[in-house]
Amino acid sequence: MKQAFAVLLLIVAALPAGAQKNIYHQGWIDFNKNGKKDIYEDPTMPVDLRVKDLLAQMTVDEKTCQTATLYGYGRVLKDELPTAQWKTKIWKDGIANIDEELNGLAHNKKAQTKYSYPFSAHAEAINKVQRWFVEETRLGIPVDFTNEGIHGLNHDHATAFPAPIGIGATWDKELVHKMGKIVGQEAKALGYTNVYAPILDVARDQRWGRVVETYGEDPFLVASLGTAMAGGIQENGVASTLKHFAVYSVPKGGRDGNARTDPHVAPREMQQLFLYPFRKVIQNVHPMGVMSSYNDWDGMPVTGSNYFLTKLLRQQFGFDGYVVSDSRAVEFISEKHHVAKDYKEAVKMAIEAGLNVRTDFTLPDTFILPLRQLIKEGGVSMETLDQRVGEVLKVKFKLGLFDQPYVKDPKAADQIVATEASEATALEMNRESLVLLKNENKLLPLSLDRYKNILVTGPLADEKGHAISRYGPSNKKVISVLEGIQQFAGNKAKVQYVKGCEVVDATWPESEIIDTPLTQQETDDINKAVEAAKQSDVVLAVVGEDDKRVGESLSRTGLNLPGRQLKLLEALKKTGKPVVMILINGQPLTINWENRYMDAILETWFPGPQGGTAIAEAVFGAYNPGGKLTTTFPKTTGQIEMNFPFKPASHAGQPGDGPNGYGKTAVVGPLYPFGYGLSYTSFEYSNLQVAPEKGRTQSDITVSVDIKNTGAVKGDEVVQLYVQQLVSSVTTYESILRGFERVPLNPGETRTVHFRLTPDDLSILDKNNNFVVEPGAFNIMIGSSSEDIRLKKQIELE
Repeated sequence: MKQAFAVLLLIVAALPAGAQKNIYHQGWIDFNKNGKKDIYEDPTMPVDLRVKDLLAQMTVDEKTCQTATLYGYGRVLKDELPTAQWKTKIWKDGIANIDEELNGLAHNKKAQTKYSYPFSAHAEAINKVQRWFVEETRLGIPVDFTNEGIHGLNHDHATAFPAPIGIGATWDKELVHKMGKIVGQEAKALGYTNVYAPILDVARDQRWGRVVETYGEDPFLVASLGTAMAGGIQENGVASTLKHFAVYSVPKGGRDGNARTDPHVAPREMQQLFLYPFRKVIQNVHPMGVMSSYNDWDGMPVTGSNYFLTKLLRQQFGFDGYVVSDSRAVEFISEKHHVAKDYKEAVKMAIEAGLNVRTDFTLPDTFILPLRQLIKEGGVSMETLDQRVGEVLKVKFKLGLFDQPYVKDPKAADQIVATEASEATALEMNRESLVLLKNENKLLPLSLDRYKNILVTGPLADEKGHAISRYGPSNKKVISVLEGIQQFAGNKAKVQYVKGCEVVDATWPESEIIDTPLTQQETDDINKAVEAAKQSDVVLAVVGEDDKRVGESLSRTGLNLPGRQLKLLEALKKTGKPVVMILINGQPLTINWENRYMDAILETWFPGPQGGTAIAEAVFGAYNPGGKLTTTFPKTTGQIEMNFPFKPASHAGQPGDGPNGYGKTAVVGPLYPFGYGLSYTSFEYSNLQVAPEKGRTQSDITVSVDIKNTGAVKGDEVVQLYVQQLVSSVTTYESILRGFERVPLNPGETRTVHFRLTPDDLSILDKNNNFVVEPGAFNIMIGSSSEDIRLKKQIELE
């Protein structure tokens, strides 16, 4: 009898915790399996009390496990689903989050999995992973499943949008909010609970490789679109994690990767430009996550800085979520910045500074074990550990993970992700991202009745790689520009394709500084395109950069068209045929010759998978491009830094005569200014109303203006509001963007556009480093770009 009882005990012990007894009850889950409803298990109790109760039950091992990321299958995790060996791993005591679990990364063959698609298979798999943590760990603390999502969820077959630099060019807050909702809905349906988006970096150096992943160079625009995106994500009960905090986007000389140190940014500039979007988005939509960056500022590594992670982020901005490190940010404290003698000291600096969760492409043990040692030795206090862990747990409670840890209806994912409606939104964003830079003699839109023989040429005409990014959806059907043109033209015109040249030559990037003769193959390729052009009515040259020339750790030395592309354009121009240049690129380019001699230029950025369709519609007039530039196009890299906003006279040339200077030695002015973009129609501005014209510094100001489409076709105008403070206690910007609206108008239609300026919109960081609205005169300016101001009124504040 005793032997039979012993066998029974062994059988019960071998069963999963959830199988030993039912932990799921009406309205609550018995996470710690003690048979009673603890405070942390009670959904009716306040979050702070639930966090306090759970912390009181946790061991040091369990607490430290809530301070690290486990990268998902194919990155660090070796198993697609839980195995018996997980009981021997460090995450047997839980884990803060699992990143990119089973998302089926296209560029990582190790991450290919049968659980990424169909979507219901992923939701079911995530539930199995979550169930293991709920049922097989002592306290059952659920996992926060994180994933990237800057231009669509970073998941196999999810809805894909253009690159963020194109999203910025839409200037469409409502559309960006709609995109955020789609990303959040798809994340929720697939089992992700936290999306690493949006990127709030303000891109001030056009050479930087990650300009393509930003909304642009202006803090107000970045904050406005970031608010829309983060708000859309969080409407679905999914966390939005802002990145990269802070001063990440101005590496010295535009250099990237391991060279990301020493940003030359003054304290006031940091506050007004680089911290502004984080402050505004945190105050506007209360995101639940922030990613700390791996650069320093003024000698302080951000991820080891109490000033950045606690004083600024939590105390001044009011952030109430948890901070996750960018990959290797903790390691760089000792490895690159050398402000810690070893990695263990770097761990201490980071956790005491305010970091909650460390992320890197190594096992979480590498952070958790030295942290445990620090706790044991007294190097890190239990009070600090409890604070950091409590902030992570608070987010998990706010996400509802302790009330509904599983995807409620996994089968529904197949009807929620990548729907006909979401793909239609992505196509609309592709359309709205297009910016018309030049249109001499109104060549565009092309008439298929007139242009019967069309040559499509250029190295990017049939390229598709730019549409699939490391931080966006993968395995999508991509329509190239060539395919879009062919599909639109149908049998109405003959479309011929000749590549003309490669994106780069064999000696690039050295060929940017030392010209090398064309090879015979390069000469032959260009000649083939020229011969085809001679037989055509019009040439569509698709040129620019591919995804190997711009992106993370892909900063550039120069900004001309790489390789032999300019040589191709020069040869095409000599044929006398009209040439439309279609740009595919991720950053502003110094296209001076092209701007002078091409007949038309259409900027398309890195479009999404449906980009070819949107571009063809614009070329042939089915869609009127109305996007605007969110980054200044310099004429040469020698002008950098050149951005909007800028300080008075900082973009001017030197005097031509007089005691302080003679002659002209520099090219001045941008090629295209911030906010610039043409249309197939024209717009008239009138009836600017500002109230009150005499008011107080703490009053709101209302602004309205009438916009009329005076042309013959429907079009969108981006109405831009700029503010200029005439006299201030410290030198401030020549003017600042403080409002914008994208307005669709039919021919002859007039609409009144309304803006409201708050005191915060008019504030500056004064000589005492306080944000204040100073009394005095302000110009309220309305225009079509930062340089094309149509109407202006002066107001007085006292």
